[in-house]
Amino acid sequence: MSMLASLVRAYDRLPDAPPFGFSTEKIGFCVLLNADGSVASVEDLRGDDRKRSPRMLLVPQAVKRTAGISPNFLWDKSAYVLGVTAGDGKRTAEEHAAFRARHAEWLAQTDDPGLLAFLRFLDGWTPDAFAAPVWHDEMRDQNIVFALADEYRQGYLHDRPAAREFWRQIGAEGASDPQICLVTGDSGPVTRLHPSIKGVWGAQSSGASLVSFNLDAFTSYGHEQGDNAPVSEAAAFAYGAVLNRYLDKDSGHRIQIGDASTVFWADCQDMKLAEEAEWCFAALLDPASENAQAVDEERLNVAKLHSRLEAIRNGQRLSQVTPELAEGVRFHVLGLAPNAARLSVRFYWQDDFGRLTENFQRYLDDTAIDPPPRDGWPALWRYLLELASQGKRENVPPLIAGEWLRAILAGAPYPLTLLSTALMRIRADGEINALRCAMLKSVLIRNLKMEAPVALDPANTNKGYVLGRLFAVYEEVQRAALGGINASIKDKFYGAASASPQKVFRTLDSGSANHFGKLRKISPGRAVNLEKLLTSITDLMDPAGDPIPASLNAAEQALFGIGYYHQRSDFFRKQDDKTTEGSK
Repeated sequence: MSMLASLVRAYDRLPDAPPFGFSTEKIGFCVLLNADGSVASVEDLRGDDRKRSPRMLLVPQAVKRTAGISPNFLWDKSAYVLGVTAGDGKRTAEEHAAFRARHAEWLAQTDDPGLLAFLRFLDGWTPDAFAAPVWHDEMRDQNIVFALADEYRQGYLHDRPAAREFWRQIGAEGASDPQICLVTGDSGPVTRLHPSIKGVWGAQSSGASLVSFNLDAFTSYGHEQGDNAPVSEAAAFAYGAVLNRYLDKDSGHRIQIGDASTVFWADCQDMKLAEEAEWCFAALLDPASENAQAVDEERLNVAKLHSRLEAIRNGQRLSQVTPELAEGVRFHVLGLAPNAARLSVRFYWQDDFGRLTENFQRYLDDTAIDPPPRDGWPALWRYLLELASQGKRENVPPLIAGEWLRAILAGAPYPLTLLSTALMRIRADGEINALRCAMLKSVLIRNLKMEAPVALDPANTNKGYVLGRLFAVYEEVQRAALGGINASIKDKFYGAASASPQKVFRTLDSGSANHFGKLRKISPGRAVNLEKLLTSITDLMDPAGDPIPASLNAAEQALFGIGYYHQRSDFFRKQDDKTTEGSK
């Protein structure tokens, strides 16, 4: 099933899906009209929150504006409706004139009292009349709807049966000749412009197209715009409505992974099973989303879902935990990122939910490392911050997020840029933590088919791993002898030691002799233990060749970091154990 076809199927699952030809938009104010077209009052529809968020209302579908002027039906922003704006307004007069002219044309045959009042208002309105106390200055650039004052509680003008009939006729006027839709296979009018998709991080706030043909270079065989890939208006509307709903902040179908705005949905006849699969997926990728996920607790037993989720994380097969999810649910994951005026599909994955959990468990095995992070294993997006300069999301290298998540979902090799970028960040800031080592280990295991220990392995003879442990011992000797210092040997030498060890380790060895001399005076027992550990590590080096090589390749540098992390953590763990025993 294609991506668009699966989105069209998901439209039928939306509990409050907008009907064809309508969309949910942010509306700030409502103008209440008398029958003669005069203004009775203006209602502020915004919320009471700090940002005064506009109300989400179902209105006739918004037109897609590029460079031209095109009004919406019975609602629009203040520049179109009233001819006023907060900006320079270089073409505000033209926009308002178009709004008046098009509605006079659309509603010329109406005898509905509400629509007649609206036409009378437009005939008598001038932008100069926009003033207090009736008109609020905060209305500028807000979306505005209308209603009859004495029928306000019954609905807005665009909700009236007459208005809906006119809207249906307007849509039918511009319809093209029926063609076979490439998405559904049904015959119907082909959409000329595909819907704007809003909510993708980094894209235009007004929305961007997923499908478009706006330049001659994109067209073929003399076709124009949507005729290049015939998609029916109904199918285009459906996939646009679903994506816009899923990309909402609190939709429960969205997770941000780097620059990829990731949406997911289940395709299943049983609505409850679909909701369970979606909840589990969100919780697997982001444990913090378990409480934020919008679920109906009466429909879903959240305690049971937590139990199942823990079983999956601990390695149990989904067919053993909940066989109905393993066999009866088709799952879809789509990653979108901005690309100029369009949206780029970073990845699209679909398969059985059972396969997804198997691949995710394999990822958990790949990244397992001891000791784990102090606060537990975080969300996927948190790993990516370890690859970004200054730990900022906007500095995450482009493409790597999508490639990494696609590899996790499909069980495919990880992007090798994951290895090189992690090593680069370690050399740049000297931070060697559980998350970075977990990423290094995962690439070594899956891509390079190498063995990488989960916990400290005293018998491992890989030269990178051994040198990493040795470096950690030199650092511990320095710390034990000198205490807290401004810059340790890790701060000064880690980058060079991990890439060109031969240039550094002889210097470290001679420096450690001085540190041992001081440590024997301070703590003779500690000095003896560290000397024994140092000897046991150097005994693992290859005596036949050069025990300290001139350079280490990328895989060996990764093992250097893992060995350093394991050995350093072992020192801290022993200190914590002594502290605990002393407190008893």
